[in-house]
Amino acid sequence: MGCLGNFLWFIFCGFVQGVSWIITGLLWCVTIIGIPVGVQCFKFASLAFFPFGKEVVYDGGAGSLLLNILWIIFGGFPIAFVSAVNGILLCLTIIGIPFGLQCFKQAKLALMPFGATIITR
Repeated sequence: MGCLGNFLWFIFCGFVQGVSWIITGLLWCVTIIGIPVGVQCFKFASLAFFPFGKEVVYDGGAGSLLLNILWIIFGGFPIAFVSAVNGILLCLTIIGIPFGLQCFKQAKLALMPFGATIITR
């Protein structure tokens, strides 16, 4: 399912979600202080383009919590909202459920990107 799933995902959802991560990363990189956040956005854009066969592991501390709170306020909520709406719409059909679950994975990542690591299975 990995290769076919990634292909279909890219056509129907992945392109929009990946571009949203890239645009958000570029906006963060405009400021010098935001460059580490922008680099993090670019890492997660690759997951947004092709999520099948990858897992997200969360293991952050207090620093990650603080950065995640700032992230939600300044950029994470719109990406999470779009991903959640896509997930709900895709889960309305039986065929779309695997893709909807990937959208929910993206929504969680959009709310808590710091302290998250992408692992390829």
